[in-house]
Amino acid sequence: MLYNCMTFILPLTRFAMPVTVNTLNAENFRHSVNINNHELFTDLPKSLGGDDSAPSPHDYFDAALASCKALTVRLYAQKKDIPLTGVTVEVTHDSDEEQKGKYKLNVKLTLKGVLTDAQRDELHRVADKCPVHKLMTTAEVTIETKLSEGAFSQ
Repeated sequence: MLYNCMTFILPLTRFAMPVTVNTLNAENFRHSVNINNHELFTDLPKSLGGDDSAPSPHDYFDAALASCKALTVRLYAQKKDIPLTGVTVEVTHDSDEEQKGKYKLNVKLTLKGVLTDAQRDELHRVADKCPVHKLMTTAEVTIETKLSEGAFSQ
């Protein structure tokens, strides 16, 4: 198992299970999303012709950051015996300049429990070191898309 630079935070695996997205029917944009043994759904908002029956891909992008921050802070607090009783992470985005390559995420972190100012500051710093935050802000991401071959791809 690989670990990020803060080995006590979240373990990383070298090869993740595939995420598989499948069309559910030809009449709309709703798709199933299968990750390991979990099934989620995605759809487009009504403004783009979808039914808004499930989160959009942008919603999942934002949710990845929020959930990573929440889990990282909780795990860190547990390992350091910080009396955190809960965490709420609210992410909003500004996509006005997305076509220009800019996508702004605003994060509101609420820490619950009887915490000192020093503990709150420490957990705030840890939240910005979560693996997804670092992936979104510092990693060089490459994407290679291959077309499936064979009868099943028709």
